[in-house]
Amino acid sequence: MNLSVSKILLTTAFVVVFAVSVSEAQTNGTKATADVRPIEVANTVKTSKAVPFRIGEELVYEGKLSKIIRGISVAELTFTIGEDAEKNNFLISAEARSKGTLLKLFRFSFLQKIDSTVDREQFFAEKTVKVDVQKERVRNSEALFDYDENRVTYVETDPKDPMRPPRTIASELAGETHDLISGIYQLRLMPLKVGDKFDINISDSGLVYKVPVTVTGREQQKTAIGRVWCLKIEPDVFGEGKMIERDGSMTIWITDDARRIPVRSVIQSPYGKIEVKIKSAKNIGK
Repeated sequence: MNLSVSKILLTTAFVVVFAVSVSEAQTNGTKATADVRPIEVANTVKTSKAVPFRIGEELVYEGKLSKIIRGISVAELTFTIGEDAEKNNFLISAEARSKGTLLKLFRFSFLQKIDSTVDREQFFAEKTVKVDVQKERVRNSEALFDYDENRVTYVETDPKDPMRPPRTIASELAGETHDLISGIYQLRLMPLKVGDKFDINISDSGLVYKVPVTVTGREQQKTAIGRVWCLKIEPDVFGEGKMIERDGSMTIWITDDARRIPVRSVIQSPYGKIEVKIKSAKNIGK
């Protein structure tokens, strides 16, 4: 087990979200062509852009890994929606934590906490604050999105070694851009239907990727929040020059209703099959 597994796990949960370790891919920002429009649903959030979620929503997921051993639980992921009191924007928080099985079998543990500040009016990323713990390794980072200068700047520090120079990466932005967290929630805003193809700009650790996304089907899924019809979504994040530079595929199921909740994700990777399923949900509406 190495750090790439944790990245794949985190990336899965949010259309792109388990990025515990950052790939050193050398890529620059490219233009996105997605026609991003909100779905019109009633909600309790005051915003010019209708959203399918509420302040206080909490989604909890369990991640399992299957290869030699079938379906061992390796991680728990939690997403909550709050508010940035200073600017009245959304503050979406995510936490990914390894579970005991991962530590016992592979002697590997991780904890990642991400706070994503998202513009309430236009719904693009403004700031990403991350705490990344992998065994004894700890990194703190902040990414700032400057749309006037069309640049995202990422600064990473080592709290255990304050004399170590910060690691800084800056990349060009080409319009609306998301981090790993807001990218998942952006999918929830879109009027998706089978056959749709579009791109989303995603910035991870100062690099910017154009992620092609395809809606490939509509299927019923049995989940912790009931049996629901879902749209089957396939983001293209594996391969050379992409967010995860190794072979693999990803599929995500999002409820085909006003809530647009991601309920399941499956990744086929060199490490085996990784499956993330919703475990519980609060304040999700009906």
